[in-house]
Amino acid sequence: TMPFLPCLKKKKAPVPLGRSIFQKHTSPNQQNYQALLEMCLKNKRLFTDDNFPAHISSIGTGTLLKKLPRNLQWKRPHALHRSPVFYAANRKQLDLCQGLVENCWFLAALEALTFHQDILAVVVPQNQSFERKYAGIFHFRFWHFGEWVDVVVDDRLPVNEAGDLVFVSSVFKNVFWGALLEKAYAKLYGSYEDLQIGQVSEALVDFTGGVNIRIKLAAAPPDLWDILTRATYSRSLMGCQTHLGVRLGATKVLKNGLVAGHAYTVTGIRKVTCQNGPENLVRLRNPWGKIEWKGDWSDSSYKWELLSPKEKILLRKKKEDGEFWMSLRDFKIHFVDLMICKLTPDLMSQEDGKKWMYSLKSGRWVKGSTAGGSLGSCNGTFWMNPQYWLKVLPVEDSKKSLGSCNVVISLMQKHSSKHRNRAPHLFIGFSLYKYQESSRKLPPAFFTRHQPVNKHQIFLNEREVTQDFHLEPGVYVIVPSTLEPKQESEFILRVFSRKHVLCYFDILKEIVDKYEGKIWKDFFTKHFEQVSNPEINAVQLQRILNNVSWRNFQSFRLSFSLDACQGILALLDLNATGTLSIQEFRVLWKRLLFYLEVFQKRDTSRSGKLDLVELHAAVQETGISLSNEVCNLMAIRYGDPDLKISFESFVCFMLRVEIMGEAFRNLTQDGKGIYLRESEVKPVPWLS
Repeated sequence: TMPFLPCLKKKKAPVPLGRSIFQKHTSPNQQNYQALLEMCLKNKRLFTDDNFPAHISSIGTGTLLKKLPRNLQWKRPHALHRSPVFYAANRKQLDLCQGLVENCWFLAALEALTFHQDILAVVVPQNQSFERKYAGIFHFRFWHFGEWVDVVVDDRLPVNEAGDLVFVSSVFKNVFWGALLEKAYAKLYGSYEDLQIGQVSEALVDFTGGVNIRIKLAAAPPDLWDILTRATYSRSLMGCQTHLGVRLGATKVLKNGLVAGHAYTVTGIRKVTCQNGPENLVRLRNPWGKIEWKGDWSDSSYKWELLSPKEKILLRKKKEDGEFWMSLRDFKIHFVDLMICKLTPDLMSQEDGKKWMYSLKSGRWVKGSTAGGSLGSCNGTFWMNPQYWLKVLPVEDSKKSLGSCNVVISLMQKHSSKHRNRAPHLFIGFSLYKYQESSRKLPPAFFTRHQPVNKHQIFLNEREVTQDFHLEPGVYVIVPSTLEPKQESEFILRVFSRKHVLCYFDILKEIVDKYEGKIWKDFFTKHFEQVSNPEINAVQLQRILNNVSWRNFQSFRLSFSLDACQGILALLDLNATGTLSIQEFRVLWKRLLFYLEVFQKRDTSRSGKLDLVELHAAVQETGISLSNEVCNLMAIRYGDPDLKISFESFVCFMLRVEIMGEAFRNLTQDGKGIYLRESEVKPVPWLS
């Protein structure tokens, strides 16, 4: 089963070289709700959130400011109503109305959430109120790029002079859960303005951690009604969007009552029996809480007279609340996309009730290393992209166990910017390859000789790209990429199927797994037991490296000078202690094994030295892209008079290149340069 809703902590990925000292922290700054609540109750004061203050900066800096009323104020619910209520379970489900923020996509998803009280209770913890243990503090949970995060807010809300909420509000003026949840979502993404413009599918995933299925209604499958039926009677949330209007940037209400370029919630379906045959109906709601469809099966349509009196009374509600019915035929004509978010992706496979597996891997496209771009970018660097090994396994209890297996693959990009709308989405996608072998990363030549399973790759400038596959059991490789090379971003890759294994192809890990066991065990016993202090200085490092039995590498003798060991120690000693810890030494050890494999592969003359051509090839082999000028300069710095590079020099060379690259990526604000204060420059050894 897939652990979407339980708040499980994700295992931390290994820390790359240099990461701990140069890391920019961009993940949500989680506050401890319970600790803050108890402190406020103890001190008898109401919580004020300095991380998201009652200030114009929390609203934004752009066009939203122009819409704000004069004399905007921030008030707590007790100042707005004499008996405020956090959440009223007995109220009508769809009681929220959109405010000044153009976030119909968020509200449409939120209203879909109210149909599933168990899921809603995860996002909106119900044991909160304005009476018992009230301290002006509330918290909400969102699925944020692979993990559930808890977002704390105070209850100061922006209002106009009349005391009306300017953003999300409830039909019932004393209910505030919607306004507070919107505030928490705005905090998660930087500001209220960062919630302007989005996809219903984004918010649906943020509320559930589920998998999205997008159906283009102009080319809807013939079994669309069956899909809607299964979605309605399973744990699915549904939203949809109308066609964009002619006037971009302007909200336009069409003559038929629909709003152009607007998100709606799918709130139900019904097959009715008319005098001239059955009719499939879809029920929708406008997040504005008003403005409804005026065509067939609208509140005032003559079509209702074709039903039996009982069915007409049951379904028809003549009320301007934003909710309405329309035929499935009209729905396919007037809406562009149908988004279905399901907690198990068996919707399209007709295998409801079966258990599905879920795997998640985090990755990163790094310029010059793993940002290879797409196959069509014609620069020959596609092979540099991260690769993931997927083994699809047959399932005994499946009717289709001898044939294809349903597999859903989802790729989601994650920008480093704190503000959701300040970093435009890259065009992202992935290629899927059938793979005969099962242990090695695909070489560059493979991609020139083989076609991917998905011959027409989909690249979208959206947060998430999802594709549904019917695959025969076997081994596959997933290659996620940006459309253009050298574009940087973090990403998460998710795979859903009845049964599979998903692994990351890591060249370094392959080499370490191959050689580390015996060697590490042998010299750890031999050398670390001789070191009374587990911290290793430069002299001890030299002794260990020059005495280790490199039994798998006998073509030349390895020798490290004291000067080289001091240089290595300066690069890896992130705590500036003058020594290496066992953990730091193990990082070095793994890099040494990797560098040695690459060095031997490119030292075709077996001389124990690399010339300039071989050096360029060796650097490229490690996945790092350096210009000829930089590579030549490094050869002058580390090479002998003939510009030949020994293994000792190659190690120092590569360690410095890796750490400088990691430091740049973690310190740069704009991808063009780094700007350091004097206090930050001094402890950085590679700047000297």
